[in-house]
Amino acid sequence: MKTYWVYILLCSDKSYYTGITNNLELRLEQHQKGIDPKSYTYSRRPLELVWAEPFQNPDKAIAWEKKIKGWSRVKKKALIEKDWDKLRALSICRNNSHSKNQNTQSL
Repeated sequence: MKTYWVYILLCSDKSYYTGITNNLELRLEQHQKGIDPKSYTYSRRPLELVWAEPFQNPDKAIAWEKKIKGWSRVKKKALIEKDWDKLRALSICRNNSHSKNQNTQSL
């Protein structure tokens, strides 16, 4: 069974890049060599792998990558640092439209 990796790189400009691959070692090498001048990481080398998680199911790996890409920098940092309490707190929905923030009493 093939392993798929969701990973986060720390770029030289201190930004994070999130990606997915089925060959982590090769993909990291490609990022470091800078194969595509149009890619996000090309001008932000050198890069450091700061987090990676293996998946057996490619659909779950893709879903996780998309989820992480939508996160704030602070939330990604909490994941990298394995700060589960902070990650949990940052995951709480604070939108006014969220059901728990609605006044359910009749006027």
